[in-house]
Amino acid sequence: MLRVILLQLAATIVAGLAAGLLGGTPALFSALLGGLCCVVPNSLFALRLFANAQKAGGANPMSFFIGEFIKIALTVALLGAIAWLYHGLNWLALIAGFIVALKSYIILLFRH
Repeated sequence: MLRVILLQLAATIVAGLAAGLLGGTPALFSALLGGLCCVVPNSLFALRLFANAQKAGGANPMSFFIGEFIKIALTVALLGAIAWLYHGLNWLALIAGFIVALKSYIILLFRH
């Protein structure tokens, strides 16, 4: 799971740099923030699953579903907070950074 999180973080940085070259500093920050809206909840979800798997009984399906709900809620909350607080937001860069981070795991599928 750590490889997926690190790949998402690397993809977010690459998307941010590309957006920065194309749209300037506001696009750079927007793409980075969009990617982090995916990376942060996924990191917390992976940490929660790892902690539950280390328990004596192991991970149960209910823990997975609760973690998934928290991940989705946190993603929506982060996107809403960015839209509300960042006044120089570039929406195209934000959505592009989010999608790049969200779909970056596909790179690992084609690696082998």
